Amino acid sequence: MVLALPHSFAQISGFSQTMHDQSQPRSNHLKRHFARRVIHQARMTLELWQRLQSGVWNAQEMAALVESNRLLLRYAQRFEQAEHSQLATGINHCLNAVADNKGRLYSEVIAELNLLMQRLSRTGLRHHDELEEVVLPALRRPIYVALQDPLASKRLSMQLQSFGLFTQVFDSLDGFNSALAVRHPAAIVLDVDFTGQDCGLRFAQALQQGSAARLPLLFFSRQDADTQTRLSAVCAGGQAFFTGTIDASIVLECIERLTRIAHFEPYKVLVVDDSRAQASFTERALNSAGMVTSTLHEPNRVMSELAEFQPDLIILDMYMPRCSGPELAKVIRQSERYVSVPIIFLSAEGDLDKQLDAMGEGADDFITKPIKPRHLIATVRQRAARARSLHALMVRDSLTGLYNHTHILQLLEDACGRARRTARPLSFAMLDIDFFKKVNDTYGHPVGDRVIKSLAVFLKQRLRKTDFIGRYGGEEFAVVLPDTAAASALKVIEEIRQHFAEILHPAQPQDLFCTFSCGIAELQGSEDGKMLSKNADLALYSAKQAGRNQVALFIR
Repeated sequence: MVLALPHSFAQISGFSQTMHDQSQPRSNHLKRHFARRVIHQARMTLELWQRLQSGVWNAQEMAALVESNRLLLRYAQRFEQAEHSQLATGINHCLNAVADNKGRLYSEVIAELNLLMQRLSRTGLRHHDELEEVVLPALRRPIYVALQDPLASKRLSMQLQSFGLFTQVFDSLDGFNSALAVRHPAAIVLDVDFTGQDCGLRFAQALQQGSAARLPLLFFSRQDADTQTRLSAVCAGGQAFFTGTIDASIVLECIERLTRIAHFEPYKVLVVDDSRAQASFTERALNSAGMVTSTLHEPNRVMSELAEFQPDLIILDMYMPRCSGPELAKVIRQSERYVSVPIIFLSAEGDLDKQLDAMGEGADDFITKPIKPRHLIATVRQRAARARSLHALMVRDSLTGLYNHTHILQLLEDACGRARRTARPLSFAMLDIDFFKKVNDTYGHPVGDRVIKSLAVFLKQRLRKTDFIGRYGGEEFAVVLPDTAAASALKVIEEIRQHFAEILHPAQPQDLFCTFSCGIAELQGSEDGKMLSKNADLALYSAKQAGRNQVALFIR
């Protein structure tokens, strides 16, 4: 008996392929749905963490964080989101450690939680997430752009998209309202004269009145606005006001500042006290407010601990067996590096004259014991915040906000020391914008400054928070990449180079593209920062000699 086959192999194969093609959209839809739930829960966890960071930790807030992370772990495991599952497991381990210690927080747990939360804040938002093509367009809230000049709207939109943002452009109020009814944006760039003189301002005022939560608004005016217009913009909820020509890199920085999910840079406090009981009290109080502490009972180790820990503030006991607090403050102040670090004396000394004498030796405040934890936390947080702001002015470049030449080299030297002690890899990259003199000569220095700022923003956006980025000088940049071998650094910088070359910079008489060259060196043996910097510079020279717009490794 002969059996007739209903289909040839090719027909069966074709049918199977058709079914696969039909199932593909559904599969992508499910991926979007599952990933959206996981990332939404991640954001809930991050928001709770941010709330804890801004105040004193308590049982209720901790319980909410534990429950949110439990849901994150559950969703991540169910929907096979490996990275979220790993991070939620780590967070859960830290929270369990807090519970086992009867709610007491200590610096190691705070530091570990901060690291995990930093990584969590970047999941689903990075440019190379495995689900990028499927998930990110659906997950990222758009930036709405509504300028009176359609060409300017389109240009700004293209530039923001080059930086990885999802934008939507409008040319009418009806279209804007229709979009708002469907989805609220991450931020709005709005012309004060959108569709008519001052119409944008009136529209914004009505928009905010009808919204449960105020939307981040960035106003724009082609002409220099008067005080009344700017005041109206502030009353309408404006967070920024741009005039003349919009610089996409400045808009991007403003948007990232307004829409940042969480900011994880806890204050670091060094406590020097020979009394273990008093030091423990101080440490517990500050840890309960999310601050990272390091405690010394031996004053003679203070300089090495300062170099390693890099605190935002120092708390000193007034009287210690081997030296007094004022004497130790003098030693600290003799180092230029720590001149601006606030020093607070914490002592039972009640004699006002002695307190004033002690502060005359370089201290910034004097707190008498006993002290309530809330008072201590408020004082330390206020002093540390002010010191951090002032320190940023001293060590950062005014144009780009990156570290300046002196400080990036200091950070490189510190990183070299850590890499040698921990036997971890360290790479250093030097970047130089190609033909930058020609850009300045052809388009003018304001355009050149915008190109420099664009690259600075691009580097901050694409590199890790653990990397250090500096403006080495002029059009040169430097990047310190801890825990990174040269091959990995090459891959990262090469990807940045390719994407930066695609950014269109607005200019007259025509827009322009810019590129950069880069040299990378990896720390070897007993090399110091100077040698590593020299090697990276030699590699940069090789990249330029080879034709520019490329990345070269230093080969020994």
